[in-house]
Amino acid sequence: MKLEQLDFTVFIAYVVGLLCIALWISKNDHKGERNTEDYFLASKSLPWWAIGASLIAANISAEQIIGMSGSGFAIGLAIASYEWMAAITLILVGKYLIPIFLKNEIYTMPQYLEKRFDGRVKTILALFWLAVFVFVNLTSVLWLGGLAIHTVAGVDWMFGMIFLALFSIAYSLYGGLKAVAYTDIIQVVLLIFGGLLLSYLALDAIAEGTGVLDGFNILTEQVPGHFDMILSPENPNYMSLPGISVLIGGLWVMNVGYWGFNQYIIQRALAAKSIGEAQKGIAFAAYLKLLMPVIVVLPGIAAVILYPDISKPDQAYPSLMGLMPTGIKGLVFAALIAAIVSSLASMTNSISTIFTMDIYRNLKPNESQRHYVHIGRITTLLSLCIALLTAEPLLGKFDQAFQYIQEFTGLFSPGITAIFIMGMFWKRTTSEGAIAAAVGSAVFSVGFKFLWPELPFMDRIGIVFLLCIVLSVLVSYLGKAPENDHSVEIDPSDFKTDTSFNIAAIGCVIVLIAIYSTWW
Repeated sequence: MKLEQLDFTVFIAYVVGLLCIALWISKNDHKGERNTEDYFLASKSLPWWAIGASLIAANISAEQIIGMSGSGFAIGLAIASYEWMAAITLILVGKYLIPIFLKNEIYTMPQYLEKRFDGRVKTILALFWLAVFVFVNLTSVLWLGGLAIHTVAGVDWMFGMIFLALFSIAYSLYGGLKAVAYTDIIQVVLLIFGGLLLSYLALDAIAEGTGVLDGFNILTEQVPGHFDMILSPENPNYMSLPGISVLIGGLWVMNVGYWGFNQYIIQRALAAKSIGEAQKGIAFAAYLKLLMPVIVVLPGIAAVILYPDISKPDQAYPSLMGLMPTGIKGLVFAALIAAIVSSLASMTNSISTIFTMDIYRNLKPNESQRHYVHIGRITTLLSLCIALLTAEPLLGKFDQAFQYIQEFTGLFSPGITAIFIMGMFWKRTTSEGAIAAAVGSAVFSVGFKFLWPELPFMDRIGIVFLLCIVLSVLVSYLGKAPENDHSVEIDPSDFKTDTSFNIAAIGCVIVLIAIYSTWW
């Protein structure tokens, strides 16, 4: 499937329009010299609708659209658990985690760890996040984005990745987080429109023009195994999504770690006008997550019937775009690129925030605000250059990039989640206990992977998390109790939420119960 002249015209108009809007936001946002709060936290002025849209735009990128569609092609609806369970995770993050972070007035996750523990814990985790963001997140988004551009537009893979990197720089380097967050609103609208339209056309094509309901019924009849939400041990994909463990096991650890403690995600909520605005934005994002499997997983399942001979699962989504009429095809391609560049901009902004505020500022603490912003911009450029050079060697041999991302981050996510949970809710946790959990996560994960290879990935995550908790408790009890740690002081009133948030939370739970009851 190739783009035609009208498609390219629509796509170019979108690119130019987005750049103009981003530059206008950047210029009108701040007339004088930018400081670090302006650049990294959008002057702490984001409203709920910008927070919610930006959370989804940062999350839904090439690894979700292309990677999860590929997993939908290979595994089926079960992969949607990542999306649907994320919705309830967001509600929990909004109620119990965001109030603690905003109360401590932090820029970054490592900064909270320094307040709670010490500089050693902060530095270890800051270096870890920098490595993961550059060598896992940036590389995967660039790689899958290059794949999409190559498949749809026929452009060379490397040139496609370079275009994505330059596009993200053009609209985010000057304006920082505010330019990213407000343009994300446009990106999300376009992404949802394009995704729903593609799902509609795919189902209609399966039904040969008789409607999407007929198409969906045919799909469920011809590939019933792709609509099992809870996989049985006999399923060949059980190792990736081990049945009931998805609901009560390691997926919770992955989701809480990602949505609660991942800098490039949570940074939007840290930039909120208030706790109330942050919580409303997170609830808004939770409902958008409920919709995402219709946009990213369903097309992949439809491709099993429409394109059964594709060589790699990750080619499912780009192949399906051939169903689009001329002009609309360019718009949907723009939606895909919108998601990719939004995530790239979000990741590089968080990389620059962590490096500048947690690493560089410690080395040079007395520089001007302008200097730190300048260092942040240089860090953005360098991180993208490194990711461009390493994308092919790291991801070229994988069929499903989404599984690669989960497998790699799964080595460390149990320990990170354990550190934050223990640090936030148990005053007795020591710095040594936190470091032990971080090191133990990698050691336990590698040990289980080689000594117990038949253990499903998700079960391994859950077991390693519990072991990290136990290790942290033991090491903490062996050391001296922390003194006068105000960062962990919790008042029950901190977790009170308004009526609208509570109604949204109940509604989210009801929808999830209905979904899992239907496709159990």
